[in-house]
Amino acid sequence: MPSALPDGEPVPADGALPASALAGAADRPLGFYLHVPYCATRCGYCDFNTYTATELRGTGGVLASRDNYAETLVDEIRLARKVLGDDPRPVRTVFVGGGTPTLLAAGDLVRMLGAIREEFGLAPDAEVTTEANPESVDPAYLAELRAGGFNRVSFGMQSARQHVLKVLDRTHTPGRPEACVTEARAVGFDHVNLDLIYGTPGESDDDWRASLEAAVGAGPDHVSAYALIVEEGTQLARRIRRGEVPMTDDDVHADRYLIAEEMLTGAGFDWYEVSNWATSEVGRCLHNELYWRGADWWGAGPGAHSHVGGVRWWNVKHPGAYAAALAEGRSPGAGREVLSSEDRRVERILLELRLRDGVPLDLLREEGRAAADRALSDGLLRPEPFERGHAALTLRGRLLADAVVRDLVD
Repeated sequence: MPSALPDGEPVPADGALPASALAGAADRPLGFYLHVPYCATRCGYCDFNTYTATELRGTGGVLASRDNYAETLVDEIRLARKVLGDDPRPVRTVFVGGGTPTLLAAGDLVRMLGAIREEFGLAPDAEVTTEANPESVDPAYLAELRAGGFNRVSFGMQSARQHVLKVLDRTHTPGRPEACVTEARAVGFDHVNLDLIYGTPGESDDDWRASLEAAVGAGPDHVSAYALIVEEGTQLARRIRRGEVPMTDDDVHADRYLIAEEMLTGAGFDWYEVSNWATSEVGRCLHNELYWRGADWWGAGPGAHSHVGGVRWWNVKHPGAYAAALAEGRSPGAGREVLSSEDRRVERILLELRLRDGVPLDLLREEGRAAADRALSDGLLRPEPFERGHAALTLRGRLLADAVVRDLVD
């Protein structure tokens, strides 16, 4: 089941932000994340805030229904306009995630985007992405999204091997994600991502190579590859605990990452974040870069998190409670925190070190700078960026990124 929300101070009923949050806002890009919490089935590894029809039955009534979800989310977009007041920024990125956004009608996703356009306006070069389940779209659906203003789509592929998909409880058939790339290209999507997962119990190196070959051969301009994390409380965690499937160790994850780097680089992709590769700079996911660089984004939907000017807040998780709050004219925020300057410094190091350009050395304290010198000597940081004042990871450093970060934040 979905993980618990963090603790925090109460969110005002009207969602109002401290005046300090909007100070200097014009100098920061603004994005929107729209969360669609519905799935046809729950994947065994999933810890996201998602719900199947069975899980919602009797717990939210009509308020939790997919049928009127778009209008409910539009209500939060309108609330965002009130909270942000006369903030003049057009929206730079929109990302619709889930869950399975494409369980909604394409017209619903277009309607949600239209509300952002109406309330805030979109930047001329705005990136507008939706995640998509390969089995829940067809050419007509994709064409409606493209005509409605979406210009990037991300398909959940995970693996090209049926037995790996089965362990993950993924329902799409091998080959369908690759066909989706072709269909998306045909209706005018220039930017297409495929999401892959490595380290699934029972997956071999050959399985992983086959998945990478299939992904590259489909012709996307972006590939994301994530190590499987087995979260407590998931079906997969219970299966591993019962000994039904083996746990994959960190050494295997490292080997799979090296295979990904070799094959994706050989196919013309360059890494720009530890888990993301693109064929060009314009193919990068700008929305995720907002997160990694600490910009502003409003997260709309049950359980969605937001950040504006050093204030972070999160919504109630259940779709019924979320819809009820908005129907009553209240913010659906469940809690928030105001980040201190030290919080923001640490978060910059945690997130920006994952980027190809790295993190400025002048963010590090004395102990962290000494750790950076050691990491450079150990081959974990690249010499050229270091000379220019940035700590930027080598390939070996990417494999040990979490450990490097822990040392640098001291």
